[in-house]
Amino acid sequence: MRSGYILVFLAAAMWGTLGIFARLLYSFNLDTYTIVFYRVLFALILLAIYLKLLGLPLLASKRRLPFYAAYGFFSVFLFYSLYFYTVKVSSVSFAVLMLYTAPAYSIVLGRLLFGEPLTSRKIAAFLSVLSGVFMLNAGGLEFSPIAIAAGLASGLTYALYGVFAKFAVRHEEPERVLFNTLLLGLPFLLPFTDPRVPMGALPYLLALAFFPTFLGYILYNRALKEVEVGRASIIATVEPVIAMALAFLIFGESLGPSQIAGGALIILGSLLARH
Repeated sequence: MRSGYILVFLAAAMWGTLGIFARLLYSFNLDTYTIVFYRVLFALILLAIYLKLLGLPLLASKRRLPFYAAYGFFSVFLFYSLYFYTVKVSSVSFAVLMLYTAPAYSIVLGRLLFGEPLTSRKIAAFLSVLSGVFMLNAGGLEFSPIAIAAGLASGLTYALYGVFAKFAVRHEEPERVLFNTLLLGLPFLLPFTDPRVPMGALPYLLALAFFPTFLGYILYNRALKEVEVGRASIIATVEPVIAMALAFLIFGESLGPSQIAGGALIILGSLLARH
């Protein structure tokens, strides 16, 4: 069991590097869609090798393709693009905290789609996240309306990722779900992608595909063999803390008192929603 908790923590640490790689890649003047395209492409190659080593089939059945096309559109094309764009127009710290508004959306979607009960804990979580979002834009570090809109939208698409996953894992293994989601999401990126990238950016693109995408999900899926989903999701909430610490150490990013308090409320809301 202890090894499972360690794997969850390592997975969250991998996810915490996502914004760091995004910021580094923007220094090469790459656009958002090109970064996302190569992240998905390289991760697909890694997943294909991994699934073959496990002896698992790659592709879902034909009747499942429309589902994965929708999954890929919302959870790859929109989710990844919105998150990376939020990093571009704000900061890594702000983007990752806005991403963690997802539990508030999940509460509403869970009620509407699955008839999940609306408990007092969930209401408190929703209000905590909402208060945190308002505080993030208080004080002397106001973020632009486009940054707030993109951040909130990334949180919504992150919540949709979980909704689609809940349906998908009923039929396929988690790694196979991820492969098919990325595969069907890739075509949506093609019209907006510039295939030409500087050679110096390739190591960062490969690292982006390997650490927060391939390795992060593999570690988390392995951990779920030993750790309950609820407990794992709580441990994974260290992701924004890791992301903000890395952003401070590497880029010197910092948040004011109001933003720190807002971030704490968002993380608190995430914990309440997942308990």
